[in-house]
This record gives sequence, C-alpha cells and structure tokens, in this order.
Amino acid sequence: MLREGICNMRGLIHIYTGEGKGKTTAAVGLGVRACGQGMRVLMVQFLKGMPTGEMYSLKKLEPGFVLHRGTETKKFTWQMTDEEKAQAAAEQREIFDYAVSAAQNGECDLLIMDEVMGTLSTGMIEKERLLRFISHKPEKLELVLTGRDAPLELSSVADYVSEISAEKHPARKGISARKGIEF
Repeated sequence: MLREGICNMRGLIHIYTGEGKGKTTAAVGLGVRACGQGMRVLMVQFLKGMPTGEMYSLKKLEPGFVLHRGTETKKFTWQMTDEEKAQAAAEQREIFDYAVSAAQNGECDLLIMDEVMGTLSTGMIEKERLLRFISHKPEKLELVLTGRDAPLELSSVADYVSEISAEKHPARKGISARKGIEF
C-alpha cells in the first residue's frame, strides 16, 4: 500500500455544504479513494440514525474504512421533545469526543465528520469546540466536514469549500426519498 508516502502529506480541511443533495456522497467518495490508497478512514455520522446504504457498503471496507454513528432514531430534531433533544445532544457530544480522541491518537489519516454542521446549528455541539479541534488537529490529518449552513468561521479556515446547490430536486414534485438513492 501507499501509506508511507501519504503519511508525509500535510492534512487539509474540506467542507461540503449547501442545500443540495450529495454532501455525504462526496465525503464517502473521498473516503473510498483514500482507503484505496492505504489511508485509514474514520467516518462519524451525526444526527443520522436510520439505516442507510452507505453503512452496509462501508462495512465491507473495514478495517481500512470505519463508520461510527449513534443509535437509531426515527425523528428529526425539530420533531423531538426537549427531553429527546437533550438525549440526542449528549449522544452527539459523545460521537464528537470519540472522533477527536481517535484523531488525536493517530487512529485515522482521514476523518469525516458527516452532518457536523447540523450539530452546530441545533446547538448540540458548540462551534468553538469544533474550531478548537481544527486548530489543534494533528498536522497530517485530512479532515472533512459536511452539512448545510457551514459557518463563515469554518469556511475561512478550510482549504476546500464545496457549495452544493439544489437547482432541482424530486421532493419539490412530491417524490419521497428512495432506498439506495437518498438513503
């Protein structure tokens, strides 16, 4: 594998944001590419509890590509009671702490924090915590952050920012999310 050459790279920061479909898909694609080149990939998913196609596919790439996510939920944050939101927030903080620990301990070369922007916008994780991690991340760690509404403070420290827009989407025609395509 090519891991020796990869370990000499300085890790950069990627953001996939916007209202369009494909942020997670782009992050997974980058992760698969990195895994294929011998990099150790850790993807943590925030605020995603239902089973998705990528979780089954990525399981086949272990131990090179590891997916870590919380417990299954059936509600979006805006549908949760205050008690459910508090429980969800505690779990999102645990996922964040796990990811930071794994990165600091050198357990991954590429860390994907999928839907981390959603944890910021809901107040489940403080933006300052994420910025502190970024400013102290291991030098060679490649970091990918996804989710809608990336704050300017994050975009300004990122090396790549991809804004994914939705010019058309089947949901606007009443077409529901489809297995294998949207989840």
